[in-house]
Amino acid sequence: MRITARIASAFAAALITVMHCAPIASAVIPPPIDNSLLPPAAPPAPPQPTEQRLPCTVSLPAESGVSAAQFAGFDVTAMWRLTRGAGQRVAVIDTGIAAHRRLPDVVAGGDYVSTGDGRQDCDGHGTVVAGIIAAAPDQTDGTGFSGIAPEVSLIGIRQSSNKFGPLADPGEHGFGDVSTLAMAVRTAADMGASVINISSVACAESSLDDRALGAALSYAVDVKDSVVVVAAGNVGGDGQCPGQNTTAQPRVIASPAWYDDYVLTVGSVGSDGAPSEFSLNGPWVDVAAPGENVVSVDPDGDGVINTLPTAAGQASMSGTSYAAPVVSGVVALVRSRFPRLSARQVMTRIEATSRHPAQGWNSAVGNGVIDPLAALSDHTNEPLPQQTTRSSTPIPTQPEKNHRYAVVGGSAALCVAAVMAASVRLRRRTEDVPTD
Repeated sequence: MRITARIASAFAAALITVMHCAPIASAVIPPPIDNSLLPPAAPPAPPQPTEQRLPCTVSLPAESGVSAAQFAGFDVTAMWRLTRGAGQRVAVIDTGIAAHRRLPDVVAGGDYVSTGDGRQDCDGHGTVVAGIIAAAPDQTDGTGFSGIAPEVSLIGIRQSSNKFGPLADPGEHGFGDVSTLAMAVRTAADMGASVINISSVACAESSLDDRALGAALSYAVDVKDSVVVVAAGNVGGDGQCPGQNTTAQPRVIASPAWYDDYVLTVGSVGSDGAPSEFSLNGPWVDVAAPGENVVSVDPDGDGVINTLPTAAGQASMSGTSYAAPVVSGVVALVRSRFPRLSARQVMTRIEATSRHPAQGWNSAVGNGVIDPLAALSDHTNEPLPQQTTRSSTPIPTQPEKNHRYAVVGGSAALCVAAVMAASVRLRRRTEDVPTD
């Protein structure tokens, strides 16, 4: 049973509440779902006039000799003998999806940033995310990269951008907040997305009002039967989550991740399976997936990239926002292979088949690193072991400083460290968040 389902009824009136469990447990829960706050069905559009403030990201193709190793722990060939995701629609709520020859099936989902249709990407991030989910194999690609579920259809929704700003505030760079995210979730669900990927995180050290987002997530899962996969969030620098959670009671709240009963929250691990130092811990973390030294399609060309530009030059791509689409791709495969499973049954299956930590669930990797082939197996035991320990397991201390990861503070999964009463902005600062 997922964490908020166990405790929400006791604190239905609280916005942010701590529950004390035996003997040292505590958990932070989101505000109760208020379906009256569900955004109305409406054509996607920015809530206010915007303009482009910064030039679009221009990336460099991957150098010769680069190998796409982020899926090295998965038997992709065996997975694809079972399914490649045909029949599934995966919504990517992000910075848009640029046209790319290896992303042949992208449906326009709408634009909450400017006047596009969701198939424009000035930041590059959404295209990278989309490639991890669905890029078609290419024998001419020397890196060996391909997406997890190459036969899915993608729905491109531009919900945020670091390159645009509100026309009414000339000094503001970045557009998109929890309100537009709620609208985008409603749109994706209404468009029939069987999977919704959100690689955006709003972080706060105190209260934040994201009740409309909670209502949209509830609608997507329980009304439209969508599986919503979200990034856990990153720490390590300006423009990211303000610090690591290292005790049983989280200091940093992450949204939409903390709506644990409605989303699959994904932390990041390296190629060795160890938690990434930048990956935000929390009682809402469900599973983990590879999120370091990523290769994906080039948002500004027809090849692949393994770096994105920063103020200091090109830097390798790492972040929980790149771990989340790995899980989204696997979820699409499961939904294609087992079409009768409900969204909640799929979520449980992904958790149950993960490679569980030796001591059971923990707040860095949740139920463990995903095991796609096990999730696709006909013989899956769905009950989760040691679920009672979830809310009583202290958050691990931060990994040792010599733990390998590609970029210090690596890629913030569209994360902002701010406390705002009504609107927490979701934005990426390229000067601070080089890889995400």
